[in-house]
Amino acid sequence: MNFCSDNVTGAAPEIMAALIAANTGAAMPYGNDECTERLQAKFSELFETEVTVFPVATGSAANALCLSVMTPPFGAIYCHAESHINLDECGAPEFYTGGAKLVALPGAGGKIDAADLERALKKAGAGVVHHVQPAAVSLTQATEAGTVYSPEEIHQIAGVARAHNLRLHIDGARFANAVASLGCAPADITWRAGVDALSFGATKNGAMAAEAVVFFNRDLVGTFAYRRKRSGHLFSKMRFLSAQLEAYIADDMWLNNARHANQMAAHLSAGIAKLPGAKLCQPVEANEIFIHLPEAVIEGLIAEGFRFYRWEGEGSTLLRIVTAFNTKKEDVAAFLEAADRYASATAGNSLLFKPQMNADERG
Repeated sequence: MNFCSDNVTGAAPEIMAALIAANTGAAMPYGNDECTERLQAKFSELFETEVTVFPVATGSAANALCLSVMTPPFGAIYCHAESHINLDECGAPEFYTGGAKLVALPGAGGKIDAADLERALKKAGAGVVHHVQPAAVSLTQATEAGTVYSPEEIHQIAGVARAHNLRLHIDGARFANAVASLGCAPADITWRAGVDALSFGATKNGAMAAEAVVFFNRDLVGTFAYRRKRSGHLFSKMRFLSAQLEAYIADDMWLNNARHANQMAAHLSAGIAKLPGAKLCQPVEANEIFIHLPEAVIEGLIAEGFRFYRWEGEGSTLLRIVTAFNTKKEDVAAFLEAADRYASATAGNSLLFKPQMNADERG
């Protein structure tokens, strides 16, 4: 009953089967195998345009290496203050760009606003030798707050970026959850909206260890292969990364997994938001829930074996609760029952909460 992250899960059965199949026979090394070569056509079909794909093993590598081809050492990358590249990658973007500066922008719900970006760029000192030069914008989709950029929001930000000659990158560690939430085509929130490159996540949604850098703007591809090699992400047995990615996008597995995770989050958040003293901090648009709960309820849940993060440190009543592709509806029901029981005891009366699951929710 671990709701700390979608990283706590194992690999999906389809991924394990793909790895076993890839383990048969010999294959040429360093991405010259048939599976890796197939990815180009399969990702191009998925995104409805010609793309160039590079498998890597981690999301941090995907982000940092992708940004390294967009940004010179004296460049600036505009991102949300709570973005993963700003808070959780130990300076990897700065390292792989050779020293580019991350410029953190505020924004409600973990999202950058196009108007705020425009204001920041107007006073950035473009062309002034004393200042870092604006070079790229990085968005997180779904965001670190569990919200989702609409196609129109991305289009507006892309318009600002283009007007200032900046490249647009998306950190898509939870890209599948965003696509499932919006019900749109992957193209609608990437190249059609003006995105140059995407860090396409799979590990959080059923893969063992596989991400992909997807270039829509193929002018950026030139030096990436060398950067990937230099960083240690050109795997000699690349087929094992590629097999995961191939299985991941086959038969809508990636979207089915994300839909399930999103449904579990929606059901869980709807239930706990009804409890006395509960306060949702962000709309639940993907598979992350940020909510304040009374301390007595938190302690009771922990005592019963539920795991989640106190998001602002020890003693904080702000929780991050994350559902995943394999979250059991029984665990969600147990969480709701326990939370209701402790809230009822605190309030001194029974809330008579009886969680129900829709018949169409995937178990």
